Amino acid sequence: MYTFVTSFAPPHPRKRSPMIKEVTFRRYGGSLGTTLPKAMTDRLNLDAGDKAYAIETEHGILLTPYDPDFLRVMEAEERISKRYPNALRELGR
Repeated sequence: MYTFVTSFAPPHPRKRSPMIKEVTFRRYGGSLGTTLPKAMTDRLNLDAGDKAYAIETEHGILLTPYDPDFLRVMEAEERISKRYPNALRELGR
């Protein structure tokens, strides 16, 4: 059994309780897929063509708009910038 956990930000900043909806997987060619209920996509401000990353976790499947590899690169850049504050300035000359 898989649980979908989304980290898309709701359109309104106020805190809301999570929406829980059952979804059914269907076969699409050699893959499985599902659809999200309209109420959920509206609440999360999702639209056709939006991209997300599906990450397998110990709790199920996390759907997130954030690229985990990009986040790791940005965290590394932050550490490097703190350690070598003048390096990027010198390289930019």
